[in-house]
Amino acid sequence: MPATETSGPRLSIVVPAAQEEDHILPCLQAILDQAGLGHGDIEVIVAANGCTDETVIRSRSLGDAFAARGWRFVVLDIPEGGKTGALNRADDQAHARARAYLDADVVIDADLIAATLQALASDDPVYVTGRLRVAPARSWVSRRYGALWTRLPFMAPGTAPGAGFFAVNGAGRDRWTEFPQIISDDSYVRLLFAPQERIEVDAGYVWPLVEGFPALVRVRRRQDEGLAELSQLYPDLQRNEGKQGISRGRHLSLLASRPVDYTVYVTVRMATRVKGRRNDRWARGRR
Repeated sequence: MPATETSGPRLSIVVPAAQEEDHILPCLQAILDQAGLGHGDIEVIVAANGCTDETVIRSRSLGDAFAARGWRFVVLDIPEGGKTGALNRADDQAHARARAYLDADVVIDADLIAATLQALASDDPVYVTGRLRVAPARSWVSRRYGALWTRLPFMAPGTAPGAGFFAVNGAGRDRWTEFPQIISDDSYVRLLFAPQERIEVDAGYVWPLVEGFPALVRVRRRQDEGLAELSQLYPDLQRNEGKQGISRGRHLSLLASRPVDYTVYVTVRMATRVKGRRNDRWARGRR
């Protein structure tokens, strides 16, 4: 990774994007709208990979706006698809030792980056994320699934799940070299840090659920495959999981208080166990 210069950015924000023409502008505009940042404080690298839509064109249309804030802005047009490859290509272009990784369909609050930078100001390795809020879903089944999912123990405030956005300081980024070619790159990074090294700041971001039952099943199956892969390839990292399990009593409480939501959630979970056609490991689940 390039050495950080004194006058360089304090944070490099990497945005991997695959066929994100409908989401990339709100994502990037939210970065432009960040408060409490000065000239040159951040740089943004969009790693468009395998895009045949207007993701690259729409991203580059904001070049002047980023220049006006004094922030370096790079859009990589990578022909081959694959999120981890895109992350590594973007990391090669980054100048700051501190890094943030932001999904292209996520919209961050205006104070998230300033709060993140404050939390990253440590000599010890630190992993930082914001408070995840699920975007209102259009489909009934996704709304019901999301209503239950956000009430599970591992989504409680302070647990720092990091889905869609996470950042590490320089000492934290030194914990790995390149992103390995695995499904769950975000879970891999999270597990490199013990629970006491993970911070959830008060500022947050909006994260979208996929729409409809088939997409929920595909995404959940891919998540399960990714976690199983991590457990097999990196068994020692499981000591850092720190997620609370769901007790029998909690199951009964959720069923009693939210019977419809609970039934939808369990149905999706059961459907993931039905073997189906395998999709591309890095395909976006909403399509």
